[in-house]
Parts: sequence; structure tokens; C-alpha cells
Amino acid sequence: MTDPAVDALRPEATPASPAGLDLARLAGHLAAHRPDLAGGPLRAQLIAGGKSNLTYLLHLGDRQVVLRRPPLGHVLATAHDMGREFRVISALAPTDVPVPDALLLCTDPEVIGAPFYLMEKVAGEVYRSRRQTDPLGDERRRALAMAMMDTLAALHTVEPATVGLADFGRPEGYLARQVRRWAGQLDRSRSRDLPGIDELRDLLAATAPEGANAGRIVHGDYRLDNLLASVDPVEVRAVLDWEMATLGDPLADLGLLLTYWDVLGDSEAATGNPVADGLGPRAGFPTGAELIERYAGRSDVDVGPLHWHVALGCFKLAVICEGIHYRHTLGQTLGEGFDRIGEMVAPLVAHGLTAARER
Repeated sequence: MTDPAVDALRPEATPASPAGLDLARLAGHLAAHRPDLAGGPLRAQLIAGGKSNLTYLLHLGDRQVVLRRPPLGHVLATAHDMGREFRVISALAPTDVPVPDALLLCTDPEVIGAPFYLMEKVAGEVYRSRRQTDPLGDERRRALAMAMMDTLAALHTVEPATVGLADFGRPEGYLARQVRRWAGQLDRSRSRDLPGIDELRDLLAATAPEGANAGRIVHGDYRLDNLLASVDPVEVRAVLDWEMATLGDPLADLGLLLTYWDVLGDSEAATGNPVADGLGPRAGFPTGAELIERYAGRSDVDVGPLHWHVALGCFKLAVICEGIHYRHTLGQTLGEGFDRIGEMVAPLVAHGLTAARER
């Protein structure tokens, strides 16, 4: 005799399970741990756009939820910790930082081949290309950029201890550890010559600041296309992709945002590139300086010179892009656009070296 809860969630014969997700095993797990989600056949589709952790839209009868799991193969374990993502969005739920409702965490890799978690689907759009942002016009593009900065300021003002995240990271020495961490990931991703990247690593290691603002919740990859937003009215509906969140220096979030915005977003190489198309001044948005001014007016964070933090952002993003490029060469990426990610490494390294030498 079969379990009716399992039958209710049993995946349809077609379409087949998408790569990286075993729908039959998932159905059994949901029936055992969240039978309230049962309501019809289980279907799933990979959500395009993510270049690291994999995101799927699950159709559970009339209900839609989102599943996140690590990428296929060659991953930095601490950067793909599903438990950390689930914990931080659960903790931030009662704050002014908009996050999806966390529904279920599964740390057992035997269920679908990797740990995963489920969250509620939030209505909104991820703006990641000129095709989406050009029709907005100057006024709404500006409002969207400012809403992005207001949300980041709100995140950095959350006191970790008040939301149960006092032990979410080690703020002391955070910036120096970031350099070592991404240097280690670089060593695991090398498949070709990368001129200048070792010099950039060494410059960052030799000049890492203490981090006067340490101890804030840091997103780790904050940018426009990691937000779900609406434009009528303009608002951020949810902050996504918390895989690198920790306690650290919020200037690291600003430096990386400026790397996306002013380095990649103002580069000829950005046009049509899935990492940077639709971002920054070339796409009709305000300059990075205007973003920082907006943030500073809504945050108590001491925003000093950001040259070093931009250099760190360039190094980190270069390593991430190289890791994605490497996984692509191994056939371990799902979706489109991965063939061009490797093109971004050289300009990132060049700009990072320039920024690291500024005083």
C-alpha cells in the first residue's frame, strides 16, 4: 500500500527531473517532513540566471516554492552552506530587511544528492539585463538603485545578537581572512595562466585594514540582480542568494557592489555579459559615488576610502568568475551564459591592481 501523501506529491512522468534534482526522492522527503505542501503532482524547473548555487522553482499543485542547492561539483564548501543561508533568512524575517519565508532545511545529501532548503516564492522581478532595465526610464532606474542602497543600509544596521546571529561569524580579522579564503579558492580553480592575479593577492594580503566597522551582518554578494524588486511602486521585495553571508566589515559589501557597478558595469566587456549586463552607469543608472552617498545618509557605518575594498571585490569576483569558468570547462554548469564568464577575469584583475595601489 502506498502513502497517499507521497502519491499526492509524486512527480509526473513528464517532464523528467531537471539536472541536480531528484524529484522522486524529493517527493518522499516532503511527504515525510512537510505534508502540508502536498497538493498535486510535483514539477520543477531550473531558474536561469544564478551562476553559483542552483535555484529551482517547484510547482506543488497550485503552490510555488523555491529550492536552493549547491552547484554541481568543484565547490568551496563554506560558500555553499545551505544551513547558513537558511539560518540567516530565518533570522532576518522579523527585521526591515525583506527576505523570503524559510520553509524547510535538509542537510542530508542522500535525498537529492546535496543539502538543500525551501523558501516561499516572492513576487517580483530580478533585473539583470539591459532588455529589462532600459524600458524603466531614468526616474525608475534611479529609484530602484536608491532602494537597493536603502535595503543594504537596513541590513548593516541590524544588530546580530538581537536576531540570534551573534555567533554567525568571526568579525576580527575578517578582511585578511577574505584574502586568504579567496586565494585558496583560486588555487583550486586554476586551469590557465592568469597574469597579475597573484600580484593582486599579495598586495591585498600585505595591506589588509583592520576593519573599523567589523561585526555587522555582511551579505557577501550584494548587487541588483540578487534582489527581487517591483517598479510599480519601486521597492525591493526580497534579498536573495545569502550563500556568503557572515559577520564582518560592511565595507566589503560596498566594495564588491562598486566592483559590479563601476568596474564591470562601466566596461565595454559588460555589454551582453551575464555577470554585468544591465548594471551601472552604462545602463543608465546613477554612478557608484551616488550610491555610496545614499548609503552613507541612511547608515551609521563609517564609509571611508573604499579603494582597498574595491580591490578585494575585484579579486573575489575574479576568483568566482574563474571558478565558474573552470566548472564550465568540466561540464558542471547548468543554464546559459557560462561560456563568457571567463572573459571578465582579466579586466577585474587589472582594475583590482590599480585600486590596490591607490592611497
